[in-house]
Amino acid sequence: MAIEPTSRPRKGGAFDIRLIIALLTGVYGIILTVMGIAFYTEADEQKAAGVNINLWAGIALLVFTALMVLWASLRPLIVPPRQDQTDESGTDEPPVAG
Repeated sequence: MAIEPTSRPRKGGAFDIRLIIALLTGVYGIILTVMGIAFYTEADEQKAAGVNINLWAGIALLVFTALMVLWASLRPLIVPPRQDQTDESGTDEPPVAG
């Protein structure tokens, strides 16, 4: 009894590079946002001309992360169904008409 392969496409979400990039930028975004909120000193303000660079960079990374996750969820990676070309004899050659 042979198992029939399903013809519906599958989602390959775990292997989608967009989610890996989103995870990485999300971690950096969280770290920079926390650093910008909790550890911002007057010395940092003088170095950066009054701009809290860590906070703004962290927020920008979190927005980028949200866009990547949204993109990956709206347009998921579709894995096409596997096409087995083997016939009952176990060869990969097409049957000979004759």
